Amino acid sequence: MHQTISERWNRISLRTKITGVTVLMLTLGLLVSGIGTAAMLRSYVEEQMASKLDTIATGDLTKYFEQDEGRSADLYGRDFADSEDVFVAVYRPSGEYVGNNWATTDRDTPRIPRTLTQAEVTELNPGEFTVIQLDDSSGAQTYRAVTALMPADNHGNYAPIIIAISSKDTERLLAVYLTIFFGFGLGVVLVGALLTRMLVTTTFTPLREVERTAAAIADGDFGQRLGGATPNTEVGRLNRSLNTMLNRIDRAFRDRARTIEQMRRFVGDASHELRTPLVSVRGYAELYRMGALQTPDEVAQAMDRIEKEAIRMGGLVEDLLALARLDEAKPLELAEVDLVPLARDAALDAMAANPGRVVTVIAPEEPGTADAAGERPADVEVELEPERPVTGAMSFAGATLARLRGRSPRGEGAGGGGGRRGSGQKAGAGASGASKRSGGSRNRGSSAETAATTVAPAPSAPEPKAPVTVPVRRAVVLAEENKIRQVITNLMANAIRFTTDGSPLEIRVSVDDPAERAMIEVVDHGEGIAPQIREKIFQRFWRADTSRTRETGGSGLGLAIVSSIVAAHNGTVDVVETPGGGATFRVSLPLAGSAAAPQPVTQG
Repeated sequence: MHQTISERWNRISLRTKITGVTVLMLTLGLLVSGIGTAAMLRSYVEEQMASKLDTIATGDLTKYFEQDEGRSADLYGRDFADSEDVFVAVYRPSGEYVGNNWATTDRDTPRIPRTLTQAEVTELNPGEFTVIQLDDSSGAQTYRAVTALMPADNHGNYAPIIIAISSKDTERLLAVYLTIFFGFGLGVVLVGALLTRMLVTTTFTPLREVERTAAAIADGDFGQRLGGATPNTEVGRLNRSLNTMLNRIDRAFRDRARTIEQMRRFVGDASHELRTPLVSVRGYAELYRMGALQTPDEVAQAMDRIEKEAIRMGGLVEDLLALARLDEAKPLELAEVDLVPLARDAALDAMAANPGRVVTVIAPEEPGTADAAGERPADVEVELEPERPVTGAMSFAGATLARLRGRSPRGEGAGGGGGRRGSGQKAGAGASGASKRSGGSRNRGSSAETAATTVAPAPSAPEPKAPVTVPVRRAVVLAEENKIRQVITNLMANAIRFTTDGSPLEIRVSVDDPAERAMIEVVDHGEGIAPQIREKIFQRFWRADTSRTRETGGSGLGLAIVSSIVAAHNGTVDVVETPGGGATFRVSLPLAGSAAAPQPVTQG
């Protein structure tokens, strides 16, 4: 039974519940106030009637009898005086009923006892007059009466009397009051119910809009939004919360659809990229098995092609594995990393692998420094030189760099080419890779070694001044050093791949103190990147060269790896146009100690 009542209650609409509860509370309030007022009014009337009877009983009772000087002074020999409001009945001392003053009228007289003795009167009024209720002819207790004693003659005898007044007028007044009260109360309840229904209906109109919007969203229209409600109301706050939730759900669906589409493309592109070298390897293997390769040169060429395709396929698998590990969001091994030494090493590596390239590293200036003329340079270009004599590609890169600067390379005389330095110190050859090949090592964390820059006077100056050493500011971020090196390496490889051999490159490091960010930029002066494809180049397997020829580039994963690594470090990467032509890849990372810096994972 209880469950049935609860189920029925839950089936009732909220508007009906609120209207019903409001009407019920209003009705109960009116009933309590009306009945309470009537009870208090009745009590007040009863007290007034008792006070009136007490006044009559203690006053002059002879005024209710005729005064005739010529007749006997005996009470029983007098006639009653006419009185419309007060009923008086007289008894003999023995208790025998004598008569009343309403006997000769047509009024409804109260029902009085047949006998009333003095002892009964004394017993009924021990200290004060006691009000008793008397019935009328219809049996209703409409009379209030008291018993008293009054002198009956001159001999000291007292006659018991009953004094009564009617309460019909009072009862009639209370009945009229209750009738009027309940009439108005019913009207108030009806008006209250109507107004409550209208108010609830108006208030819940936005909720019906919420219902319709939810139904539309359930049908697949995810662009629906709620509006129209006042923001500071409950419905307004509900609409705002629902709109926020719908925006997030809509964004989640779009992200999910985009992710699914990217995954499909990723799987297709990965299959295509892996299938091509496998087909080549399989083709050459079948040629060898079938005996189509007759000469040793043909066999060597086939083996060379198989080896190159295997190497290319291995690099592709390594890139895919790197992306998969980045997607796992494993905790990074964070430490303070200075970007200036990393930029220097990347420039050295690039020039070691590409001796014809000129790479410039522009580092931030230490605050408070000035040049020989007392002016602060706009930027500082770091001189990139190997720390010890090297051979092979390194020595060739150093010599080429020195000739481009117009001076003798290390190991040659100073007077061999004493030209002026250009506007910036050009980058040296790839020290990190060359040092490994030559067995050397270098302290990459030393900021003092990589930050010193020698600024020489221009050759046109009449009197050369002494060189000025400008200290380079450290750009320290909280990151995993190997990952940041990989970012710079991939950006440099991308710049080298899509520019001509003689095109210079620049690596610019800067610090934005107000934003608490450090930036490293790889600047090239090639053909640049069209604005409509700048957001796509960081997608996996996306390449501007849709022909996918192996001679024009890699598999399209390098920039995707850059984007994933930078995002894991709470950074951003974008590409803008280089002034004068070319592309500038800008990586922004939070400085160490800033609120946006990634937090190291503590070992529990």
